[in-house]
Formats: sequence, structure tokens, C-alpha cells
Amino acid sequence: MPVLEQVLEKNPNQVKLVFKNFPLRNHKFAMPAAIAALAAEKQGKFWEFHDLLFKDYNRLNEQKLKEIAQQLNLDMEKFEKDQQDPQLRAMINRDLAEGNRAGVGGTPTIFINGRLLRNRSMAGFQELIEKALKKPVQ
Repeated sequence: MPVLEQVLEKNPNQVKLVFKNFPLRNHKFAMPAAIAALAAEKQGKFWEFHDLLFKDYNRLNEQKLKEIAQQLNLDMEKFEKDQQDPQLRAMINRDLAEGNRAGVGGTPTIFINGRLLRNRSMAGFQELIEKALKKPVQ
């Protein structure tokens, strides 16, 4: 089981996962992939789309995005229309700006209550989570 899933399972009432888009500029299909994932979200399939994207991130192209959508049985007409929605690109641009302000330099980058997680092992996650839980909420 991936570490993030373990963290969520171990801390179901203490941890909430928030995903922010940060498509890398040097990856030609990062922005189209981010838009496609958000279009899939409109049909309740963001995480499924996300996971399939990252399985084949080195082979991304327009055809691969369509194949993933078809594999997930998305309404293709709605999916293609939603990919043209300017609000999706605006949302991604807001995430990018927020990431740049936070000092994100690559993906994945993980923060716990605003603190950069450097040790991505289960122990590293748990240590930072426990520190955050001891700190009074302001």
C-alpha cells in the first residue's frame, strides 16, 4: 500500500489530503493531463484518472488521455467539452501560483500544516503529523 494511503488509514480523523496541481513546465503534456484530470473530476473520477496518469506519465499524449477517459467509462462528449472549460485552467494557474509562493520546485511535494515534509517514509509522515497535532490551532 502506498505511504499516503497508509497515513490516511492510520490517521482517519486527523489527516485530510488536499491535492494541488503543479504541472511542470518542462513536461509537454503536464498541463493537458492536469486539465483532463479535472475534467474527469466533473464525472467523479479524479483519483482514478490521476492514478492512471501517473502509471504512464512518460507516455502521455492526447491519445493516452482519451484512452484513460474511455477506460474509466467517462461520458466522452462531456469530458471533451469540460477540457475546454477556462475555469479548469484558471484553477490550475491558481494552484501553480500558490505552489510557487510556497517554494514548490517539483512534484510530488508534500506539506503538513504548511511544513515541508522531507522524510517521506511512514515514520517521517507520522513524526510531522504528531508535531502538528501538538501545536495549538491559531
